Amino acid sequence: MSVPLKQNLTLDSDLQYVRGVGPALASLFARNGYKTVGDFITNYPRTYEDQRAARLIATLKDGDIVSLKAYVANVSSYTMGKSTRKIYDVLVKDSSGQIRCKFFRVPYKGYFERFKSGKEVRVVGKVTNYRGRIEFHHPEIKDVEPDEVLQDALVPIYVEHEGMNSTKIQKLIQNCFAQIKGWDADKFPDTVLKKHNLITREQALLEVHNPNIVDATLYNEFKSPAHRRIIFEEFFWLELFLASKKANLKKEQGIVIENKDAFAQKLVQSLPFALTDAQVQAYQEIKQDLSSGKPMNRLVQGDVGAGKTLVSFMSVLSTFESGYQSCLMAPTEILAEQHYRNALKQLSPLGVQVGLLTGKTKVKERKEIMGKLISGEIQFLIGTHALIEDWVQFKNLALVIIDEQHRFGVAQRSILKSKGYSPHFLIMTATPIPRTLAMTVYGDLDISIINEMPIGRTPIQTRVIQESKRNQALNFMIEQIQKGRQAYFVYPLVEESEKIDLKNATEEYEKLKTQFPEVRFGLLHGRMKSQEKDEIMQLFRDHKIDVLVSTTVIEVGVDVPNANIMIIEHAERFGLSQLHQLRGRVGRGEHKSFCVMIMSYAVSAETKARVEFMEKTSDGFKVAEYDLEIRGPGEFMGARQSGLGGFKMANLVRDFDLLKLARDSAFEILKNDPDLKRKEHALIREELLKSYGPSALAGVG
Repeated sequence: MSVPLKQNLTLDSDLQYVRGVGPALASLFARNGYKTVGDFITNYPRTYEDQRAARLIATLKDGDIVSLKAYVANVSSYTMGKSTRKIYDVLVKDSSGQIRCKFFRVPYKGYFERFKSGKEVRVVGKVTNYRGRIEFHHPEIKDVEPDEVLQDALVPIYVEHEGMNSTKIQKLIQNCFAQIKGWDADKFPDTVLKKHNLITREQALLEVHNPNIVDATLYNEFKSPAHRRIIFEEFFWLELFLASKKANLKKEQGIVIENKDAFAQKLVQSLPFALTDAQVQAYQEIKQDLSSGKPMNRLVQGDVGAGKTLVSFMSVLSTFESGYQSCLMAPTEILAEQHYRNALKQLSPLGVQVGLLTGKTKVKERKEIMGKLISGEIQFLIGTHALIEDWVQFKNLALVIIDEQHRFGVAQRSILKSKGYSPHFLIMTATPIPRTLAMTVYGDLDISIINEMPIGRTPIQTRVIQESKRNQALNFMIEQIQKGRQAYFVYPLVEESEKIDLKNATEEYEKLKTQFPEVRFGLLHGRMKSQEKDEIMQLFRDHKIDVLVSTTVIEVGVDVPNANIMIIEHAERFGLSQLHQLRGRVGRGEHKSFCVMIMSYAVSAETKARVEFMEKTSDGFKVAEYDLEIRGPGEFMGARQSGLGGFKMANLVRDFDLLKLARDSAFEILKNDPDLKRKEHALIREELLKSYGPSALAGVG
């Protein structure tokens, strides 16, 4: 059924009315989040192909980003060393020479079968110097259309959707512009545009899809005036939302926890070590918040083993001393139980009644906990998601501690907040978050950083090796086991995958048991039931297991001081911050500790350099900065900030200067006009309510 075209479209018009779209294509694009004309023209080019730069192979040099026509000379595949993983090699040539296009993974089934000898193709990608020879790594290899003509133009390149190629998307976007007859008014007042030298939104949208070839470099570096406007705007809406939330939090009345710390000081005096300056500073900041009369909303960032939990327990003691209750929510039962054991050891001797509530707590125990919570007999409840169940009610909850905040969403935090009268929130994360990201993701929170390690903590010795030295690593592990130590063996997969040729935990567990029959192995992975996981972890803690073969389920919270060696297979498959979190599971006791990261044979020079960075530092903040720079913010984003996931163009590292401008602008506007009631801010207010909804907004209603 055909749909009659409408020539006078607005940004809110249904996409199906655009020439060349129709109901079927509109449905496809809707699945990718593009329902209206306005949605579709925010499908920004991922890069631009400078077709003036069509080059001969002989002229290429390292670092060039090129588009060239060539002919397929040969397609082959091979493996390196003992690996079974294939490297694919497409050799292309032109009149001046030849160059290899290497692929370390198959883009999709049947990809290489397309390239017959003599076929003309277009190769678009970055030239890389690999071991003294220039080649392409994972370039885009496209068929040359029969009527294709090189344009003297800068051509936008789009992400392809289910067979819808970039050229077709470009044409449909141009059809949108041809049919749009009504543009929305710019949301930003002239004062903002002039102050930050920004073009209008309409102009930015037109130019980002119709680039000027004179500014080719600016476009490919995302620095054109069109890019600046769009990036600023993406940052601005999130920062305005965060500024609004923070402003409203300052208006709320909170429980006053008197500035007492007699019990906290007793705890400190009982410890066999002194607090670091960073721990003392964080505790002082928390005490100030607790006694301010405003609800605390503070994030405590600290590297693995930096002592965040101890600081949170001192905060619990301050709350306890003033006669109030606290709770702590952890993302896993293993971590909740670990906190519970530590609390019993450190807080119970000071008179704090500690309770534990998880998914496996039996009905009888739950009833008992409920009675003790309501009466105030339990002063500190530790648990998992079970804490947010309706029946969990407190007598006078004043402090909520959340461990590993990025594992929880806004809704869960709101439920916990409703269980007390505007309680204080203390959020802990062992994922060191770079300031560039913390400023955005946690813009509504105050931040304390614990960036010192306790005195006497031995640094973990890290080695990155190739797969050829795997047996040496195994022998070293066995030497440590014979000395009475324990080890982790970590894999990226649970079971064998047909699509990815990697070692996997279940298969290697069986192989290791056969290879070293005298060693006691255990297997742990995310598909196990909670009870199975707990049993395995208890056996490992009790030293009834020597080597724990695991997936990343042990990334957070597992604390076994006798485990001093970790071996990570296929280290190139992990993010650096994840590798750092895994590495932090060892080095928690008195023994010198080691982390061996094994890379596959077939890794690019860039990947090798990335993993080898782990040998250079044990500072989680440096690792996180580097990881964010090369991988982007995805690793750090959780459900908490849905707006952050909405960035279509902005990049937190590349565009940090614009982030600061947008943040300053948003906070300044809200400072001068808290309710956005001024005439010039009416459209900003309308957009904010539209984007986040009245319930999500704090300061604007």
